[in-house]
Amino acid sequence: MIKKTVLALALGWLGQMAAAGDAEASAAAGDRMEWWQDARFGMFIHWGVYSKAGGEWKGTTDHGEWLQFTAKIPLAEYTEFARGFNPVDFDAEEWVQIAKDAGMKYMVITTKHHDGFAMFDSPSNEYNIVDWTQFGRDPIKELADASHDAGIHFGVYYSLGRDWHDPDVPTGGEKGRSAGDRSNLIDYPDESIKDFSKYFERKVKPQVRELLTQYGAVDIMWFDTPEKISAEQSAELLEMIRELQPQCIVNNRIGNGLGDYGTPEQEIPEGRSVKPWETCMTVSSRIWGYNKTVGYRDSEELIRNLIDISSKSGNYLLNVGPTGEGIIPSESVERLQAMGDWLRVNGEAIYACGPTPFGGEAGHYSDTEKDKHGKPKFVSDWKWRATTKPGKLYIHIFQWSETIKLPAFGEKVIKAYLLADPDQVELTFTQSDTGIVVTLPEQAPDAVASVVCLEFK
Repeated sequence: MIKKTVLALALGWLGQMAAAGDAEASAAAGDRMEWWQDARFGMFIHWGVYSKAGGEWKGTTDHGEWLQFTAKIPLAEYTEFARGFNPVDFDAEEWVQIAKDAGMKYMVITTKHHDGFAMFDSPSNEYNIVDWTQFGRDPIKELADASHDAGIHFGVYYSLGRDWHDPDVPTGGEKGRSAGDRSNLIDYPDESIKDFSKYFERKVKPQVRELLTQYGAVDIMWFDTPEKISAEQSAELLEMIRELQPQCIVNNRIGNGLGDYGTPEQEIPEGRSVKPWETCMTVSSRIWGYNKTVGYRDSEELIRNLIDISSKSGNYLLNVGPTGEGIIPSESVERLQAMGDWLRVNGEAIYACGPTPFGGEAGHYSDTEKDKHGKPKFVSDWKWRATTKPGKLYIHIFQWSETIKLPAFGEKVIKAYLLADPDQVELTFTQSDTGIVVTLPEQAPDAVASVVCLEFK
């Protein structure tokens, strides 16, 4: 029986979220969000039993973290496959160092994906890496400890409304989705007898409690796929998190309008928002888990994405998919190293920065093209972006030329220089009611994005 206080909490939260504007919703997160909003850049890690396959199953090579579902593997066969998971090359300190060298300030790792397999020591359910496999170690404990030692904020991902190992997890049925469209219908074909509340009590609550009590400070609970969770259950889960770890922030996929921030996936919103948000995206071209055949985004695209997101007051959670042996692929490491090199020079213009004071530089809506929803397509412009700090305006220039022309700015600029210049040699500029024009050196300091800092009164 859910307590009246929990029901009241659910109603109170839902009422607040409905009535309050974006600014009020953001303020409700309080001081626990401050570090996260300053961080701007984090590492997402999709790693599990599926990583062992490398994307391949019986001749097909297009699989990832959804391996059990996309390859249509019966549960008995998949659980036997899971027993052989043995990531002997896993090194938590190495992973954390890769993130730190990339300039990332936090990491979030999959502790249970849709296959229901726990990548941590879970006393409440034996289907976990410690009890089920010969590996016998708890990588979440090792990663938490390494993160805490290195000063990296630590977060955990948990698949909330999809679990192909549990018999009581229904999905779909909403507009545009058939019943059971993300369920394990091979082993549990009858959606009508599935009871989400049984799964919620038997598995979700115990495992979330374990995650919040076994690993020291957990800075982020990153839920996925709320599916059939009720408003009361979302509120009850949030109350438990607030009780066990008051400073832990929670994403909006806890469901029913709750959570501290939004989570667009594999896309960057067109404009800035006063409500906290985070784009999660893959280093690989499309798949979250390890796939040995997939391509990778180039470092130029990744750096520009980070700048674009920061200019709109968002965070960038960039995913790597380690191998079944526990190695982050060299293709990912190389790209992250390039991002770290750029941030060591220009990080001042990313970390703890506010959004652009302009906005039009991001792009425009097409007069002719439509997006997948039938609305005018947003066409990004990649000439420059802007971020801000008190007394400073940073211009990230993608297309170098003799001058950079900016819109009108309401403060008096007193100095301009390149962040890449340790001597801060002043650049010539003019400012008028119509805008700012900065004269640039002949050579760009960076091939991807060079940053001009404008100081103002």
